[in-house]
Amino acid sequence: MVDQKEAGRVISGDAQPDDDALDRSLRPRRMSDFVGQAQVKDILGIGIQAAKLRGESLDHVIIYGPPGLGKTTLAHIIANEMGVNIKVTSGPAIERAGDMAAILTGLQPGDLLFIDEIHRLNRVVEEVMYSAMEDFFLSWMVGKGLAARNINLRINPFTLVGATTRFSLISAPMRDRFGSVFRLDYYNQADMEVVVRRSAQILDLQTEPDGILEIASRARGTPRIANRLLKRARDYALVEADNEVTGNVARAALDMLRVDRLGLDESDHRLLSSIIDKFSGGPVGLDTLSACLSEDADTVMEVWEPYLLQLGFLERTSRGRVATPLAYNHLGRPWVDKAQSSTDQTRFSGF
Repeated sequence: MVDQKEAGRVISGDAQPDDDALDRSLRPRRMSDFVGQAQVKDILGIGIQAAKLRGESLDHVIIYGPPGLGKTTLAHIIANEMGVNIKVTSGPAIERAGDMAAILTGLQPGDLLFIDEIHRLNRVVEEVMYSAMEDFFLSWMVGKGLAARNINLRINPFTLVGATTRFSLISAPMRDRFGSVFRLDYYNQADMEVVVRRSAQILDLQTEPDGILEIASRARGTPRIANRLLKRARDYALVEADNEVTGNVARAALDMLRVDRLGLDESDHRLLSSIIDKFSGGPVGLDTLSACLSEDADTVMEVWEPYLLQLGFLERTSRGRVATPLAYNHLGRPWVDKAQSSTDQTRFSGF
């Protein structure tokens, strides 16, 4: 679920309403067109080929990782490679066991069911999925008391592809029923440049290598963010330049959006500055930090912190959050070694 404040961030990995049409046009349709995630592609590719040779459905697959890395795209690619239809839904949208039964009974042999945010499935609905995933058989109770009765129904073999950003929230019985589990990681700089270049070609947008490099370096290793930044740079180039995304044009467009050279925006700077200026670099507890930022603690932990942790700008310790020397350097602040400073102060005091 997208936080309302987070939805306004151009560097948010979560899907936003204005991404829909762009994502559909830029989304790869074949495994060969999917950039990065080499190990996941190799394992999935072999599994798909083996399933087709045996004439069977692909084993159930769960894909997890930060938002915007291609979980939905991979689900559509699997369906295309298998030559089957795909039914798309999300965990919160399925409220009752009957809703899930209606979806499953409508699937043709071999079809793919994609459930986004699968960790948010209702527990009653999840229990209906157990027999469906293992034996392609539905069994659930309807009614209450003396009127209660059990319904059993055979369904066509299918492949369930689940996507989640919070793998730990999926129950163990549910996890155990997936044949393959894949984690998507943030993309490296080279792969991000390929993503931006490919998207620019699809959009028939004139670019220079420096423009591609500038957008890729500020996209936080996330293709969805890269496409969004490319779209903003395209708009800027059309209005303020000669409709060509050069290095200078990309820099000007992204600086106007206040996205720095590493992809950090005002929210990221505010978090790091708060730790450094108000808490002397930390440690500071999550609740205290979230109160200082006037943000929900879950939003800080799950949305703001992961990329800062990956960059090495932030550390989570048993005593709280700590800003690292890298964060000080990026913000142009002088770094003081607290341990050494404390030792010097002790010596000066004569103890």
